[in-house]
Amino acid sequence: MGQNTSGAEPSLELRVQTLRSQLQAASYAYYVLDNPTLPDQVYDRLYRELQELEAAHPHLITPDSPTQRVGEKPATQFTSVRHNIPLYSLENAFDLAEFRAWEERWRRQAPEAEAVDYVTELKIDGSALALTYENGLLVRGVTRGDGVSGEDITQNVKTIRSIPLRLQTDAPPAVVEVRGEAFLPLNVFAQINQEREAREEAPFANPRNAAAGTLRQLDSRIVARRQLDFFAYTLHWSTASPASPLTQWQALELLQTLGFRVNPNRQLCQSAADVQQYYESWSTQREGLRYLTDGVVVKLNDFALQRQLGFTQKFPRWAVALKYAAEEVPTVLEQVSFQVGRTGAVTPVAELRPVQLAGTTVARATLHNADRMAEFDIHQGDTVIVRKAGEIIPEVVRVLAELRPPGATLVAMPSHCPECGAALVKPEDEAVTRCINSSCPAIVQGAIIHWARRDALDIEGLGEKWVKQFVEQGLVHSVADLYELTVDKLLPLERMGEQLATKLVGAIAASKTRPWPSVLYGLGIRHVGTVNAKTLAQHFPTVAALATATAEDIETVHTIGPEIAQSVAQWFHLPANQTLIERLKQAGLQLATPDAEQPAALVDGSFAGKTFVLTGTLPTLTRSEAAEKIEAAGGKVTSSVSKATDYVVAGEKAGSKLAKAEKLGITVLGETELLELLSTG
Repeated sequence: MGQNTSGAEPSLELRVQTLRSQLQAASYAYYVLDNPTLPDQVYDRLYRELQELEAAHPHLITPDSPTQRVGEKPATQFTSVRHNIPLYSLENAFDLAEFRAWEERWRRQAPEAEAVDYVTELKIDGSALALTYENGLLVRGVTRGDGVSGEDITQNVKTIRSIPLRLQTDAPPAVVEVRGEAFLPLNVFAQINQEREAREEAPFANPRNAAAGTLRQLDSRIVARRQLDFFAYTLHWSTASPASPLTQWQALELLQTLGFRVNPNRQLCQSAADVQQYYESWSTQREGLRYLTDGVVVKLNDFALQRQLGFTQKFPRWAVALKYAAEEVPTVLEQVSFQVGRTGAVTPVAELRPVQLAGTTVARATLHNADRMAEFDIHQGDTVIVRKAGEIIPEVVRVLAELRPPGATLVAMPSHCPECGAALVKPEDEAVTRCINSSCPAIVQGAIIHWARRDALDIEGLGEKWVKQFVEQGLVHSVADLYELTVDKLLPLERMGEQLATKLVGAIAASKTRPWPSVLYGLGIRHVGTVNAKTLAQHFPTVAALATATAEDIETVHTIGPEIAQSVAQWFHLPANQTLIERLKQAGLQLATPDAEQPAALVDGSFAGKTFVLTGTLPTLTRSEAAEKIEAAGGKVTSSVSKATDYVVAGEKAGSKLAKAEKLGITVLGETELLELLSTG
């Protein structure tokens, strides 16, 4: 028998290898095959076990471990990398006539080619990536860039679950490069924009821009949260090999075998007529896909023929992008209305002469804000070009000023709120014009609609129509008023019967069981979306803990930045919001996680009332893990050292915080000492 030289028990190594294999197989089934094999809670338990074993035995960590998909330290910048093989763009054909012209051109270059096969694939509206694998292990991920050079974003690429960290083969090639498209599924794109709007950030215009922007995030943890997906579409062997595919179709099948997601809607076509049929059939079918596609990529199947045809200065001669008609249409602006949202943001909306766009009738489109209106120089009666941003939200993209009617009136933002008449304000550092009257009916209505959302309090049946009546009739002035509604109060409303009133009152009462993170999200605090609400509720398990926290305290929470922290602290500081929380508490809402009001054994021990600062890199714990342990024991973690600090927990490269602690005479702990205190506190 060979001797174990790794420093770990053979049984421990075997357990780590087993966990890694089980998790990799489960991830492949979930993210590539769309066929989950493990319940989420089982996967989470196995993942946590692997994480803990690797933390205790770092020498067992391998680059392809599932725990290595998200980096801890944000990059400072990306390195430019020259592609081994240029990433050429594709020549466009904007209709079938142009496709036939392309076919005639390549046939003139290869007149001996008679019957040929084509491979057709849907053209994904995303961001091209080049992935390099050495001996089966992912070593580099690079953006397309200018086609000659791109940016090395390997750390971000590893967060994409449908990209394998190791190829699924026992005999990998020494070097292979895989090309494909990273994209945002439409449901994820909608969720991201919803959360951006909750933080009053500008929504992404379309999934392609969102995917490209996500890939260039310096913090890979943000990339992981965005849930990018990936379709592989070709691969290149570094040297000739008997295993190399001979055709594009074989390459796609091999990519699938190696563990990649390959678009299932591909087709092997025997003729140009088959290509036309494929193209026409997907012109309408594509509207039901979970991602955007703006055309069909057509490639000659035979790699030998591809090599014979070669490239122009810009494009491969053996492939073409057969595009669908642009989803932009002209129409006439009849007027501009102004909507007031739940945060008081005033959005200009173009009221349009109805027009067909992407299969639906569009009569309204967003103009975003005052800056965009000024940029367009928009006038009453202008002819405008409208498109669906991400094929979801209609927006005006440009104005045809040359078609402007004589004497047309310039459209400007109002000076006063169209709903309540209060003066509007526009901070210099914001694009948003805002009503700041908290009693504005539009703000109240928006707040209640947000409160009733499925991912907030999930009040079934409480739609916009009823909320509007509640506000107009003076039945509610805040979300707390909902819990004082009775059947008798609702019966006088138009089209309200006793059965419906009973159902609504019951749904409102049922929302009292919604958990603390949902309530926190439902409060509609600026910059707090569903993800941030869950994070904050985890670190502040009671409303009292969050309400009394300073912005500095809140900022210590992992992923919570200064803008969010300041917004949360300011919200809880307002007397009106303190009254609201008290009323919700009296109504019986869940303002704490289960058992959070019952202190753990250590809360009354040595950590109660103690303030900690974490600095440097600890041997096994991340800062967030250390902070969780301290807070669970009753302590408080802040970001800066002061005379009020009781302990500084210092790791490697602790820096100025350690120096300041020593200067002030504050007790400095290492990780081992911290854990000892936790175990004896």
